Amino acid sequence: MNESTPAIRNLARRLLALEADRNEQAEGTAAAALSAVARLRSYLTKLIGGAGFQALLSRALALAKTEAGWLEPVRVQADATVAGFSEAARQQPPNAAAEGCAALLAQALGLLVTFVGEALTLRLVQEIWPEARINSMNLGAEEIPA
Repeated sequence: MNESTPAIRNLARRLLALEADRNEQAEGTAAAALSAVARLRSYLTKLIGGAGFQALLSRALALAKTEAGWLEPVRVQADATVAGFSEAARQQPPNAAAEGCAALLAQALGLLVTFVGEALTLRLVQEIWPEARINSMNLGAEEIPA
């Protein structure tokens, strides 16, 4: 799994938009992405622990770096926070920054689909973002169904 599926990428973009709307004072997509990662961390550490989430996020970042090279200096800390993300995003054109943010969140969601399946991932996303109103998606599909 190198690049996330279109369905997972679209879900990530929707969640980033929700985070941006929720945090009106937050500046830019990078702040929305960090907020989304913090929500995932808060929820998932209860289930898989801090080290488990740190491992998941580290792998997601490694995969996202293949999609958005500007993520190269970004690191996941031992406490599963992301260091250097905002700084690196600020140096990018808005579209590139947005795509890198979506890539990181999409890779994390894609790993969850791989590990626990689509149904549990969607339930988790629905619990974290109830306003997302997600019914069902084919997150493993290479193409979005018409």
